[in-house]
Amino acid sequence: MARKRNLALLFLLAGIAALGASGYFWIMAWLDHQFRTVPPETPGHEVVFTVEKGSPFLVVARDLRSDNIITDVNRFWALAREKGTVNEVRAGKFRLNTGWRPDRVLEVLTTTPGIMVKVSVREGLTWWQTAEVVAESGVCTQEEFAAAAQDSELLKEFGIKAETAEGFLFPETYLLTPPEENKGRYMVRTMLRQFFAEAEKVWPDGLPEWKNLKKFVVLASLVEKETGDVTERERIAGVFANRLKRRMLIQADPTIIYGLGPAFDGNIRKKHLKDRNNPYNTYVHPGLPPGPICSPGLDSLKAAVHPEDHRFLYFVAKGDGSHYFSKSLREHNNAVIKYQIRRNRDTYRSTKSAE
Repeated sequence: MARKRNLALLFLLAGIAALGASGYFWIMAWLDHQFRTVPPETPGHEVVFTVEKGSPFLVVARDLRSDNIITDVNRFWALAREKGTVNEVRAGKFRLNTGWRPDRVLEVLTTTPGIMVKVSVREGLTWWQTAEVVAESGVCTQEEFAAAAQDSELLKEFGIKAETAEGFLFPETYLLTPPEENKGRYMVRTMLRQFFAEAEKVWPDGLPEWKNLKKFVVLASLVEKETGDVTERERIAGVFANRLKRRMLIQADPTIIYGLGPAFDGNIRKKHLKDRNNPYNTYVHPGLPPGPICSPGLDSLKAAVHPEDHRFLYFVAKGDGSHYFSKSLREHNNAVIKYQIRRNRDTYRSTKSAE
C-alpha cells in the first residue's frame, strides 16, 4: 500500500511543473486529505502512549509520529488548531491505535482521562491493609503508600496532627490515572482529599477544631469495626457515648487488635486483655484509644456525630450480624451466655447477609 502511495505521489510531483502554482495547491490539498482520511496502518495495532505533564503540543505530535500513530506532525498541529484543542491535550497514558484517523487520536487525547486504574477500598481497613489493596491494584507499592501515609509534610498539608493518616484515608472506589512519579503520595493525597470532601456532608457549616475532629473520627472508626448490621451504627455509637459519659472502659476488642498491629494472629488472649503496654487496649486504658483504628465510612462518621439517644451500655453479637443491646451488666451477661457461650459455631457470622 505504501509503495502505491509513493508511486502516485511521484506522478503528481512530475506534473507540478506543468500545472504551476495551481498544481502545488492541489497537491497540498490532496496530501491533507490523505492525512485526515487514511490511517497510518491497515490493519492497525494498539499502542500505549504516554503524555507527560506539561508537554508542548508539538512534542506530543512528534512522539505520535515516532510511534506511527500519525503520519505528519505539522498537519496534526493544523488539525488541532482548526478544532481549537492545541492546549487541551491531557497528561496520562492512553490506548491509541495506528489504524485510527488523526481526528480520533486527537479526540481521545483531548477529551478522555486515558487509561484509568480502579482501586476499591472498603470501609474498616487499617492504613497498612489499605496499602495492600492499593498495591494489588498496581497504583504503587506498599512501601510507597506506607511512606506517604506517614509523611509529616503531607499530613500537615491537610491539618492532620498525627503520625499517620489512619482514619482519614477515605474508603471509596477510585478511578485514577496515576502519575509516573510519587505514586504513593498521589494515592494518599487523593484519599485525604476525598475524606475532607465527604466531611463537608457531616459538618456543612465547617469542620470542628482538630481535637474534636479527631475524637469523632476515632469514635467513627470504632463504630465501623463493631457494626455488622448497618442499621445499628447510631445505636452502637450511642453505647460508646454513654460509656464515655459514665467514665466506663470502652472494652472494645478491635482496639486491642489494632494495637497489636499487622502481626496479630487472629486470637485475642487473656494476656492481651491485661496488656497495659498496648496503648489501644481499651480494657485497661480509659477513654477513647489514642487514634483511629481504621478508615470509617461516611455513615459511621455521621453516627459518631449523631449517636442514638438511649440508655444501653452493652452489646453482644447475636451471630447473625446484629447485636443484643443491654442496659445492665446482669442482662448483658445473660446475653453473652445465650449468644456467645452457647452459640452455634456452624451458623455464626459477624455480618448480616444482604437480603
